[in-house]
Amino acid sequence: MNLAKRKNNPLLIEHIDLLREAFRKVKKAHLFHIDAIVILPEHLHCVLTLPEGDDDDSTRWRQIKSAFSEKIPQGEYRSDSRRHKNERGIWQRRFWEHFIRNDTDYAAHVDYVHYNPLKHGYVDNIADWPYSSFHQYVTCGLYPQHWRDDHRIRDLDLG
Repeated sequence: MNLAKRKNNPLLIEHIDLLREAFRKVKKAHLFHIDAIVILPEHLHCVLTLPEGDDDDSTRWRQIKSAFSEKIPQGEYRSDSRRHKNERGIWQRRFWEHFIRNDTDYAAHVDYVHYNPLKHGYVDNIADWPYSSFHQYVTCGLYPQHWRDDHRIRDLDLG
């Protein structure tokens, strides 16, 4: 999930509490489980599990983006198209989804999510990035504190 203006835009981490509240609000209305998440200044990655028989992630993302945008002060650039549709200019309209195929695919995507702050140069050690489910994985013993599997992540081109 990307902000419309990505370059030097720390909006998501500056308003992390509003983003967390947006997730909580939508989760109450449309159940889902966050398996892995990382929030970067201008984009986020997330692995969700939806209830059995429910594949409507689009509604959830639309509502998360909307709930967050409602709380952010206005003032961002809006194109003519966005003004005409009465849309904010905070988020990119599209997002990329991937349906997990198997356990290996799941593990690769969870690893990719957690590796992202290092990939983008925000930290030298993954454990130093505070806005990530990585810390829960360490607490549960799923990753060591200084986990870093550069070779596997480098070969995985997920975006």
